[in-house]
Amino acid sequence: MTDLAPVRRALLSVSDKTGLVELGQALADRGVELLSTGGSAKTLREAGLTVRDVADVTGFPEMMDGRVKTLHPGVHGGLLALRDNDQHMAAMTAHGIQPIDLLVVNLYPFEETVAKGADYATCIENIDIGGPAMIRAAAKNHAFVNVIVDVEDYQPLLDELAANDGQTSYAFRQRLALTAYARTGAYDAAVSTWMADALDEQAPRRRAVAGKLAQTLRYGENPHQRAAFYVDGSNRPGVATATQHQGKELSYNNINDTDAAFELVSEFLPKDGPACAIIKHANPCGVARGATLKEAYARAFDCDRTSAFGGIIALNMTLDRETAEEICQIFTEVVIAPGAHQEARDVFASKKNLRLLTTPGLANPAEAGLMLRQVSGGYLVQDKDNGRLQESDLKVVTKRAPTDREMADMLFAWRVAKHVKSNAIVYVRDGATVGVGAGQMSRVDSCRIAARKAEDMAATLGLDAPLTQGSVVASDAFFPFADGLLTAAEAGATAVIQPGGSMRDDEVIAAADEAGLAMVMTGMRHFRH
Repeated sequence: MTDLAPVRRALLSVSDKTGLVELGQALADRGVELLSTGGSAKTLREAGLTVRDVADVTGFPEMMDGRVKTLHPGVHGGLLALRDNDQHMAAMTAHGIQPIDLLVVNLYPFEETVAKGADYATCIENIDIGGPAMIRAAAKNHAFVNVIVDVEDYQPLLDELAANDGQTSYAFRQRLALTAYARTGAYDAAVSTWMADALDEQAPRRRAVAGKLAQTLRYGENPHQRAAFYVDGSNRPGVATATQHQGKELSYNNINDTDAAFELVSEFLPKDGPACAIIKHANPCGVARGATLKEAYARAFDCDRTSAFGGIIALNMTLDRETAEEICQIFTEVVIAPGAHQEARDVFASKKNLRLLTTPGLANPAEAGLMLRQVSGGYLVQDKDNGRLQESDLKVVTKRAPTDREMADMLFAWRVAKHVKSNAIVYVRDGATVGVGAGQMSRVDSCRIAARKAEDMAATLGLDAPLTQGSVVASDAFFPFADGLLTAAEAGATAVIQPGGSMRDDEVIAAADEAGLAMVMTGMRHFRH
């Protein structure tokens, strides 16, 4: 095997015709013979290029609605033959097989077909067979053969040929082979995942996971950790599909926190009014509704101004100039919203380091999906927490029923608690968080921390009493003892929403009655580890 290998014959068979004519023309200008199939051949011929049909190579026409066209020794022998193996070359001569030095294939658009909601039969027809087989064959024989599966590699290929007088280097072919195997792996993962969903297979024997590189990151959570950002092609509105208008490149922590912020604010639909979520280290430090976005931001900010510094802000409506001006009063890492008026973008232009992201809409919190987490030696896979409650789902367990205001605040607090690390405690008053306790080993400690933060903010705002006075409190899981509930009552909470299910529920209910609290149970918990 020599390092440099010439490209004299290419097989081009693509579903996505982007850049096909330009690539074909550049190859033809170098004297490369072009082989092709179906629509690709038609496109090239219409551009005035000379193309040889694969059917001429195989001696068989395309048949069975195109299902059978490249699965033939005339194609696979040309891809797999070792050019430095006398027996392989003799077999090629004996059977009239010509070498194929370059394969350009992008696969049937299976992922796009599924994303459009196509029926089962249509999805099956969009599973490519010949394409993956050729890609794997060419990638295996990368000692001699180049394989291209992404339009992004067309120009690098042409640059490589220009630099090496119509040849490619072994290192270049190795990189192409790596990309090729990852593509077929991702394709098979998409098919198997779709089939598991179609068959309602909750835990298939084997599960494949794949993604496409979106960004190589400077580092991970810490500078000594390498990191990259991959997207899964689901097109769910959020950080993966957002447009960045300004600011530095997003970091690993920025992406993680921005995702947390946007998923939380997506709980609140624009029809119900403006909402804002401020996130720090994947936990909310303030969430609020308001009559305007500016008011929603200000109320969220007033929950914990200290933690909001350097945080991530997510909005549920198009960012306006007034809100942008308010945000600019402190240092903020990222702002993400489903749109931004030009006036708001002009305001942010002076803040060169602030990243502004806009999305095609809000995420759907009720949408099904999978969440994966790596553990030593494996993965944990679970359904996305898309549990949502209505007032009719709640069970009043105390002598006093909640007022309408308390009920509205409890439902708001419950939606926020879903996005707070366990043990989670969220105090809410009038549609705004006024204290958040997150990630503590003891639930009573979360109650105390949230109340203490409210006391600190009362001093900062010059209030006579913390805003937890007259608030409601949400707990993501049951109170194992009455101490946490009583701590919330001491902080001024008048109503409680919690899952229930503790062996000491009766004791907790009795303590709530004695304190004059209203309490409802959800029968659903929102652990977030």
